[in-house]
Amino acid sequence: MDAQSLQSKLEASGELMVNVTEFDQPLELHLHDTDISDDVITLELADGELEFSTDEVVGAWKHYHSLADYGLE
Repeated sequence: MDAQSLQSKLEASGELMVNVTEFDQPLELHLHDTDISDDVITLELADGELEFSTDEVVGAWKHYHSLADYGLE
């Protein structure tokens, strides 16, 4: 997936869910703990860093928290 597109989506909502081919579960990215470069995404976790290629991201979507986010208010 395009790094600039991912960065724009992350900045727009402050957080982003992504599917990465090498992981079974989606990952949650936050603006304050994620660095997206042209080739690599680095996610700072409590006990270390997780790095993966932007090419390995196969899906991205906003992480919803409320009925209003889902349009169900």
